[in-house]
Amino acid sequence: MSRDARWKALLDLLVERGRLDVEEAAADLAVSAATIRRDFDQLAEQQMLVRTRGGAVVHGVSYELPLRYKTARHASEKQRIAKAVAELVAPGEAVGLTGGTTTTEVARALAVRTDLTSGTPALTIVTNALNIANELAVRPQFKIVLTGGVARPQSYELVGPLADGVLSQITVDVAVLGVVAFDVTHGAAAHDEAEAAINRLLCERAERVVVAADSSKLGQRAFARICSAESVNTLVTDTAVAPETVRRFEDAGVRVVAV
Repeated sequence: MSRDARWKALLDLLVERGRLDVEEAAADLAVSAATIRRDFDQLAEQQMLVRTRGGAVVHGVSYELPLRYKTARHASEKQRIAKAVAELVAPGEAVGLTGGTTTTEVARALAVRTDLTSGTPALTIVTNALNIANELAVRPQFKIVLTGGVARPQSYELVGPLADGVLSQITVDVAVLGVVAFDVTHGAAAHDEAEAAINRLLCERAERVVVAADSSKLGQRAFARICSAESVNTLVTDTAVAPETVRRFEDAGVRVVAV
């Protein structure tokens, strides 16, 4: 079992039970107690759980666990992708950011761009992600527009018909989508239909659409469709993407940037 798979199994067990001891986890995953102790220590360093004597418990409020865990996966790829996406944005543009770990990294990459330290505004950010709005609100050169809606604790995103009132009244230059799956035939998708609906509306209000997704999400399908591949102008992914996958997206009219 790979480390990523083992960590996912540990976190799933922890969410289910609230508490795990080392010996119990080692038996469940058929690995040594030393391996579990090391995993617990590393997960605790990333604030995904709290170490206890002989085990671990969930970190604070358990709803933080899924987003924090997803942030840790493919972290270096997400940061490279985010930097490349941020470079596609011009000063003064209006940018739509959906929720997700990769789009959160895009927000951070935009925040440190030296040519976006001033302006009236330097950027307008439209988002339904509470965590992104929170991080960027301290940047006075950015105008932050937060949609309405009901918060989903799993992803910090606002969803539902209350968001429609805001998004129907605006347009953006570029919408940056975080997705769980992107396939030439089935398009960009999310696990949750309410998230997909908000993301779809943001795409419809955008001049151009950028999907930011690491290569593990390509060629995959998920429950709720956001938009077709033909609706996407640019895909930014990592260099592990298969050449055949790149060719298929390019044949569908999607520009592929691998970083």
